Amino acid sequence: MPVQKTITRYLDATGNAAAIKNVDLVARVQGFLQAINYKDGTFVKEGTTLFTIAPETYKLTLDQAQAAEAGAQASLKQSEADYKRQVELVQRQAVSQATLDNSTSARDNAQANLQQAQANTQIAKVNYGYTNVTAPFDGIVTAHQVSVGELVGVSSPTQLATIVALDPIYVNFNVNEQDVLRFREEMRKRGVTPDDIRKMQIDVGLQNETGYPHKGTIDYVSPTLNQATGTIAARGILQNADRALLPGFYVRVRIPFDEQKDALLIPDTALGADQAGRYVLVVNADNVVEQRKVQTGPLDSGLRVIESGLKPDDRVVIAGLLRAIPGQKVDPQLQKIEAQPAAAK
Repeated sequence: MPVQKTITRYLDATGNAAAIKNVDLVARVQGFLQAINYKDGTFVKEGTTLFTIAPETYKLTLDQAQAAEAGAQASLKQSEADYKRQVELVQRQAVSQATLDNSTSARDNAQANLQQAQANTQIAKVNYGYTNVTAPFDGIVTAHQVSVGELVGVSSPTQLATIVALDPIYVNFNVNEQDVLRFREEMRKRGVTPDDIRKMQIDVGLQNETGYPHKGTIDYVSPTLNQATGTIAARGILQNADRALLPGFYVRVRIPFDEQKDALLIPDTALGADQAGRYVLVVNADNVVEQRKVQTGPLDSGLRVIESGLKPDDRVVIAGLLRAIPGQKVDPQLQKIEAQPAAAK
């Protein structure tokens, strides 16, 4: 008789792993590369200095800008003092209004000159900061693409290397339209909202792995269906501290979305097929072999789920299929169906 058990139904898909962050490190100022401060392919922490580009020139430019700013501040201070004196003299009618107007103009020009000097200082400070190329986040840095002593950033930003974040990691996959409709209907029955879907678990396995050892959650689902492929793009996010997943890896994905109680399961070897579809052979109450058309479902614990066409008390022929002919009477030997070890897909 078929095995009866509670099973979990899954949506199956294939996809690829992708870095959650992947950034080209570029030289944003012109100069000779002075130092490479990391080893190719190593993990670095956010803020680590990776490249140094001719800092002396930009430090001198910053010092020059700061000196000009100090001079502008002194000029403004003097202009403000002169303006205040002229205001007092005008009030006593000791000088003309034209003299006060000249003093006001000088004060305003001094204020504008200070603002310009402050802006120049900030620009110089930013450019000086660009002489140290740092890691924008924790990640693995690729091999350097320039050498020490090479002139970089001449006409456009020069790519120095790339930094890739591997933990966590994305898994991009596509779900076909039929599965999407089935999934949405089940979610509607269970009262699951679109926001709840982003918390659903996904299981991921590599080509050489048995089962789905990596666990994560759905991170994104496209709001539209791709009419060219008939699929919806989705994305999961997984912790990847051991770096088992690398960007570009092909992965198998499954999403648990339903639980069915008292499902009927039989070995795949008990199934036959003809032009009308899949069937099984059963032995009726008179020990006569009958052929039953069935609808099959997914594998679970090495057994095939039977969606319809079979009853819990049916005696299914699982051995000696070639000798079991529909319409013939047999002497059945009862045998318990055992779950099979799950095989790697």
